[in-house]
Amino acid sequence: MITITAATGQYGRLVIDELLKRGVPASGIVAAVRDPAKATDLAERGVQVREADYDRPKTLVPAFTGTTTLLLIPGAVFGQRYPQMRRAIAAAAEARVGLVAYAGFVNTGISTLRLGEEHKQTEQELRSSGLPNVMLRNGAYTEMYTSTLGPALEQGAIIGSFGDGKISAATRADLAAAAAAVLTSDDQTGKVYELGGTAFTMSDLAAEVSRQTGKPITYRDLPVDQYAKILAGAGLPDAFADLLADTSLAATRGDWYTDSTDLPQLIGRPSTPLAHAVADALRAGPARTLDPRG
Repeated sequence: MITITAATGQYGRLVIDELLKRGVPASGIVAAVRDPAKATDLAERGVQVREADYDRPKTLVPAFTGTTTLLLIPGAVFGQRYPQMRRAIAAAAEARVGLVAYAGFVNTGISTLRLGEEHKQTEQELRSSGLPNVMLRNGAYTEMYTSTLGPALEQGAIIGSFGDGKISAATRADLAAAAAAVLTSDDQTGKVYELGGTAFTMSDLAAEVSRQTGKPITYRDLPVDQYAKILAGAGLPDAFADLLADTSLAATRGDWYTDSTDLPQLIGRPSTPLAHAVADALRAGPARTLDPRG
C-alpha cells in the first residue's frame, strides 16, 4: 500500500496520477487528506481516501495503517510544518510503516533558507525515528515563477532579489514523476535525491517571456528590504513578505541550485524546459498569486 499525504494538493494529486500511470492499482493507493470531501474525485477513481489531519494526531495512525511506503508531504503553513511532521513521523512509527519518503527542499543539508529550516528539522526527526527513509529534496517549482507573470507583462519587468543566482527549478509534474519512480522502486532506504531541473536565472526567465510574447521584458534586481516592501504593498502580511523576499535572496547564495542529475535519471528523460513551462503559463493566462513552494 502506498500512502500519499496532503493528496489533494497540486503536487500530491500529480503523484497519484503518476502512480496510476505506472500501473499501481488505485485500490493500492491511499490518499491521506485533511478533508475527505475534497477528495471525492480520487475516490471515484478507486483510490482509498482516509482522513489524516496533521493537527489531529488521532487521525494519523488509522490513515497510515497497512502502509508499506508513505510519501510525507509537508503542510503549507510556515512555522507549523515541523510540529506537524513530528506528529506524522510518530504516527508512521506506531503504524509500522515500511518506508517514509519525505518531500523537502533541494540542498536541505546546507541551505540558508529561512523557509528551509523546518525541512532540516524534519529530516533529522525522521532519521532519529529509526524508520527506513528516503529524502526527496525538491527544487523550486517552475510554476512559482511562470504563474505570476501578469505584473511583469503589464510593467515590462520581473522584479526580485535573485541577483544572478541560478535556480534549478522543475515543474510539479516532473517532481511528481520522480516521486512516483522512487515510491515504486526497491532498495530506496537511506537514499537522498537532489531533484532539480536545468538551471536558469531571472534574467533568463525575462528573456524567454520577452521572446514568446514579443514584449520587452527585463529583470530588475532590488535590495531585499525594498522587495519585501513591494510584496507587502501588494497585500501580503509583512512577515510573509519578508519570508518570500528571503526566499528570493537565497538564490544569490546558491540555495536553489544543484548540478545533480537525479531528476532526469529518475524520470527517464530531461526535465521540462523553461520555454515549455513559460508557454504553458502564457496559454493558461498568468495569475497574480504567489506560491512560496508550499
